[in-house]
Amino acid sequence: MSPADQSSKAPPSQRWLRIIPVALVMYTIAFIDRTNISLALPRISHDLHLDPQQAGNVAGIFYWGYLALQIPGGHLAKHWSPKKFISILLVAWAICAMGCGFARTYHEMLVLRLLLGISESGVFPATLILLSHWFSRAERARANAMWLLCLPGAVVISSPFSGWVLDHWNWRSMLIAEGSLPFLWLIVWLITVQDHPGQAKWLPAAEREAIVATLGAESKDLETATGESYLRALLRPQVFLLAAVYFCFVSGQMGLLFWLPSAMGTFKGMSGLSTGFLFTLPFIAACIALILVGRHSDRARERRLHAAAAMAFGGCCILLAVATISYSLVLAFAFITLSGVGAYGPMGAFWAIPTETLPAKIVGSVMGFVNALGNLGAYFAPLLVGYLNKRTGNFFSGFVFLGLVTLAAGALSLWLKSASSPDDFRAGLAAFIGKNVDCRGSRKDPDRSRQRFRKARRPCSADTLRRRSRCTSRRHPKRCHRSGRPGTGE
Repeated sequence: MSPADQSSKAPPSQRWLRIIPVALVMYTIAFIDRTNISLALPRISHDLHLDPQQAGNVAGIFYWGYLALQIPGGHLAKHWSPKKFISILLVAWAICAMGCGFARTYHEMLVLRLLLGISESGVFPATLILLSHWFSRAERARANAMWLLCLPGAVVISSPFSGWVLDHWNWRSMLIAEGSLPFLWLIVWLITVQDHPGQAKWLPAAEREAIVATLGAESKDLETATGESYLRALLRPQVFLLAAVYFCFVSGQMGLLFWLPSAMGTFKGMSGLSTGFLFTLPFIAACIALILVGRHSDRARERRLHAAAAMAFGGCCILLAVATISYSLVLAFAFITLSGVGAYGPMGAFWAIPTETLPAKIVGSVMGFVNALGNLGAYFAPLLVGYLNKRTGNFFSGFVFLGLVTLAAGALSLWLKSASSPDDFRAGLAAFIGKNVDCRGSRKDPDRSRQRFRKARRPCSADTLRRRSRCTSRRHPKRCHRSGRPGTGE
């Protein structure tokens, strides 16, 4: 019995209760130290005399440093140790994050934000590799989604606290206090996490053997299916398409994250605390979407359409917010809240694709490469929104750009190939909405339904074809199962 089957019939495994929470808190701290500047940006701009374009530079320079260790970090995590590598980075980014609180000039802040980006750059691909060591394909979108709750969760947790600190102290106190958190979590990380299930003495022997065997078989399948060289495998079109999708996706996500507090600050009468609370609403929606989309993606065994649909929904919501803000501020903010679905909901399904379609020897480097190029969008998008704000005097055109680039990410996602999604678009759509490609529509055992479909296809009458319109055979579009048992006729 596979680990996925066991987890569906038994209490939650210790893998889920031990690895996921520790990794989640670790990356929550990283994301807080990366993004807490967004709430403080208006006050930093005032104290350091920054114009909107310079403020966008301060927010976005992090992501040039974020390029540094993406590919080496993924490679080191795969071939050395994700636990040891992340431990080193915890110390490095704590020093840089606290240093930002002592910056006195625009250029000092730029340098420290750049160094913070370098220090955090290897954490994301290394953690994805760690999760791929602990969770099989059938569990991976859920595992990724539960871990990636740290992204919107960090905003939900830190925004009210950061707003309170800003109201009672200042932005320097906020950056220093939140920058010290990695030192505290380093101890928990070293005690709790192991690189592989085979090293975990706390895991029951039967489960340990089952997950090691399952992961070994999956890795072997990918290796034997591809005899390419390392460089050729790294230069696949799929890799560059993943990077393009992630670039557009992150542009919309991080542009919204960095500029939404400043856009809300243009409305009079809002304190730092109230801005912090309202700022969390899109990210609460994002937390819910992450879990639901990841769970449904694993259940349907489909990745591409789940990612594309969530991105498209988020982009439409941003555009609708811009269109309705002149009529109703409440309605516009409701659409901004719903845009959180597109800002984070696709991530569990999206990041399951590389580990399911690429051989183990390159998957760490590929995820680092995709994350590195994709996160350049987090530099250019805040910078462009700042430029448009300076040129037009408002955020309307900047937020239109964020909506359109998120829609572009959804459109590009439709071209991705996923090991778990059928090549045929109609079959993928059937999986996305929870219906099997088998004309009988059994949902209990998709694999068995597909086997019955392959073994028995017989001509149907016109009435039967109309009733059984879900048939997806591309060679015989007018042929289908009969409504009775396969091979027995009606």
